[in-house]
Amino acid sequence: MLVIVGALVVTFSILGGYVMHHGNLAVLYQPTEFIIIGGAAIGSLVIGTPVKVIKEILKSIPKLFGAGSVNKKTYMELLAMLYNLFSRIRKEGVLAVEADIEDPEKSKFFADYPTIMKNHHAMEFLVDNLRVFVIGIDPMELEEMMDLEIETHHEEAGKAASSITGVGDALPGFGIVAAVLGVVVTMGKMSEGPEAIGASVAAALIGTFLGILLAYGYVGPIGSLLAAKVEIESKIFETIKVAIVSFAKDLPPQMAVESARRVLFSDVKPSFKELEESVRKKKKK
Repeated sequence: MLVIVGALVVTFSILGGYVMHHGNLAVLYQPTEFIIIGGAAIGSLVIGTPVKVIKEILKSIPKLFGAGSVNKKTYMELLAMLYNLFSRIRKEGVLAVEADIEDPEKSKFFADYPTIMKNHHAMEFLVDNLRVFVIGIDPMELEEMMDLEIETHHEEAGKAASSITGVGDALPGFGIVAAVLGVVVTMGKMSEGPEAIGASVAAALIGTFLGILLAYGYVGPIGSLLAAKVEIESKIFETIKVAIVSFAKDLPPQMAVESARRVLFSDVKPSFKELEESVRKKKKK
């Protein structure tokens, strides 16, 4: 929603200021400039971006409007799940959760945590590292393995944002290309009088204007937003890592989960009391 609000503020601020300065909006309507700049931008994206990343860009569009974001409720459910999982291992041993880990889709335990189950990447990260924990590994080595996986995931998830940012960086250049082509057209109208030449020059300058506006007003900020979304959503992997490593170091379930809670950003971090109440609710089920 804020993306739409921000885009409207940018658009109406620029157009409103232009009109207040007695500008003619009709002059800004130059379809050929849009075709040149927009087509070149899309073409450069297709040329320089693997198919997989293009698909990720399309999938990331809903994220711009808040869809699929990880929120406080998600982390409360995750921490409660980890606490109950660790408590079960402490009481019954690692073999008690082996069947759940091997096939989480059929697990009655994981079925109580539908929000986490929907996050397939997080679940895959969780069960894969729990399998390693069950087999037996030094906590320091387990932490190194998880760090490598998080780094790889972060790099892969950030490619969509990097591609969008790259297009944004190229847009001013495409605007100049459109302006130069407009000047070429203008040179062919030198015999048509000042009015025709002036209109042609104005149309050419719109190319530069559009390139800069699209780069810094829309595409660049969208790339930055997607990068920020990757940072925020990657926090769930760090939370899982800290919890598992802390438990592997023989910390009690409550302290392992508390260690994980401490790494969360303030806007999604449940209080100690909120987490305790969430755990109790899950226990009653």
